[in-house]
Amino acid sequence: MTHETKPVDALSEAEARAELERLATDLARHDAAYHTHDAPVVSDADYDALKRRNLAIEARFPKLKLSESPTEKVGAPVAEGFGKITHKVAMLSLDNAFSDEDARDFVSRVKRFLSLTPFDELALTAEPKIDGLSLSLRYENGRLVSAATRGNGAVGENVTANARTISDIPEQLAGADVPEIMEVRGEVYMTKADFMALNERQAAAGKQTYVNPRNTAAGSLRQLDSKVTAERPLKFFAYAWGEVAPALPYGTQSEMVAAFGRWGFSVNPLMARVMSVDELIAHYRRIETERASLPYDIDGVVYKVDDLGLQQRLGFVSRSPRWAIAHKFPAEKAATRLTAIDIQVGRTGALTPVARLEPVTVGGVVVTNATLHNAEEIERLGVRIGDTVQVQRAGDVIPQVLGVVSSPPDAVSFTFPSTCPCNLQTPVIREETAGGVEGVVRRCSGEFACPFQRKEHLKLFVSRKAFDIEGLGEKQIEYFYDDPSLPIRAPADIFTLAERDAAEDLLKLKNRDGYGETSAQKLFDAIEARRTVALDRLIFALGIRHVGETTARTLARAYGDWQSFHEAARALAGGDAAAIEEMDALDDIGPAVVEAVGRFFGEEHNIAMVEDLVSQLTVQDAEKPSQESPVAGLTIVFTGSLERMTRDEAKAMAERLGAKAAGSVSKKTDILVAGPGAGSKLAKAEALGVRTMTEDEWFELVG
Repeated sequence: MTHETKPVDALSEAEARAELERLATDLARHDAAYHTHDAPVVSDADYDALKRRNLAIEARFPKLKLSESPTEKVGAPVAEGFGKITHKVAMLSLDNAFSDEDARDFVSRVKRFLSLTPFDELALTAEPKIDGLSLSLRYENGRLVSAATRGNGAVGENVTANARTISDIPEQLAGADVPEIMEVRGEVYMTKADFMALNERQAAAGKQTYVNPRNTAAGSLRQLDSKVTAERPLKFFAYAWGEVAPALPYGTQSEMVAAFGRWGFSVNPLMARVMSVDELIAHYRRIETERASLPYDIDGVVYKVDDLGLQQRLGFVSRSPRWAIAHKFPAEKAATRLTAIDIQVGRTGALTPVARLEPVTVGGVVVTNATLHNAEEIERLGVRIGDTVQVQRAGDVIPQVLGVVSSPPDAVSFTFPSTCPCNLQTPVIREETAGGVEGVVRRCSGEFACPFQRKEHLKLFVSRKAFDIEGLGEKQIEYFYDDPSLPIRAPADIFTLAERDAAEDLLKLKNRDGYGETSAQKLFDAIEARRTVALDRLIFALGIRHVGETTARTLARAYGDWQSFHEAARALAGGDAAAIEEMDALDDIGPAVVEAVGRFFGEEHNIAMVEDLVSQLTVQDAEKPSQESPVAGLTIVFTGSLERMTRDEAKAMAERLGAKAAGSVSKKTDILVAGPGAGSKLAKAEALGVRTMTEDEWFELVG
């Protein structure tokens, strides 16, 4: 039985670990395609199915949750070409519900967290989920001063000039109740009629037409030339907020949205306030029946707790609020012919089969590709080249293949390659987990020797989250990788580029296609400016599996400087038990990360690559933790039955105070807060000499 059909409760721990690794890789790729490039590669339904599977496995095997879990990520990095705006309040994403039962579970969870009974009333709002691009507008003294996209949730793209061209976005807010600082958030979209009219104009002018309203709206807002944006019929619905000062003028979600309408924004007329989950679902059904006749695309209904005081109390879990959820609509389906299956090789060597389809329109969008995930998926579906297959689409992206509709006599079975499609033709392997179970992901064994993987590693290295070298992006990496006289084949090669160019006798960079003297010097200057790098960026840039931006930051803060991290990583590679325990005890760091770091620093070619690189750099120590509270920078563990707050509220409180909330006790633990019934954690803390205190003593300490 394959991982797609095997129930989560039937998975072994080894199988679960292997599948979580695959899901993390797939979802990261899909996030970048959707949020950064406005060019998604899977359907909403396919993406949501992967997320649900990931959540289900994490729920059953919480210890296996990756520190860089897809459930804790928001959006994707800021695209090249835009300035950056740091959000004062993070722009998080919503968890999804896919059934009435999911919606009822959401309301039940909220009531349990708030210590309400199932019979207590709870006011909620329900509004259409617009299929567009999230935007945050900052107003100071009522005047628009900036506009930013979601980006990665923390930093977005500065699209202020473009936002000013949208008629639904007022330059000045009208009303005596507008706060001095008011960040209004909502969705930029394009109506179906405007989209069709735009495509008609494009076709009449002999220009390329667009695929769907969402991607067109997103691409229009993110034009480098605001004149292009001004020519596009974009609209904006307001429904949320970020930073507000000195205080929110109203106490409920519905009152705030009503205020947006008075201040000059368009707000959705289908938003409703309800008092029960039955009313919530009934409103979802009403919106669903009206969906086809609405002038804009929607892909679900968003539910929120109305009382803002309760929202604050509920807080957030990883990347999303506890007080809101998106109830998604079912997917759309169609049939088409599968014409070919191609193989793509990713940064970690994973081979992903991609189905090529005869173009088919599903819900108004022409689709031509679908991911088939792996060999097991192809076998499970029984698809062959030439088959007519049923495809499913939800939203605006490439569909998933659901199964075979019919198979002609001349249909050809697909044989998954045993060697990498790169020119080295290196063998394809299936890694075994610690339990000896063969993983589902097939990888090229060439690692850094494989040009596909080396190129992808280098693209990660120069990306925004890593070294962020201006003028050296994915296209330039492709160019230099294949350049025989001035190649970039390893990270250190980037920092010797100018030196090697100066020694080049025949053809210097300034004389090559695409470069002149000025552009060549700009590139050299940009590289030189990145010789000094923050520790967390360097760790992330190395491309260690499971070590994403958040995990890299955690590791950097824990070890402080490059030498300490490097020594710890080498000790891990040597099997040092103390080093393993130390890293494993870090908040949000699990066995998968510990194993991956040790494996990376256990490979001699990796060590050589890292040493060559670091010899070219000045690595900045990690930023010191804030000292604004008595527990800032400390590691806190909560155990036992807390009486004045729930465990979730306790951890959230510690993090607000600048502390790290860990789940297990180690010698790195600073304080253990023990409630009644504390057991093994308390005993271990006492044995290690960790400071322990009661819940009341905790409140006395933090004030």
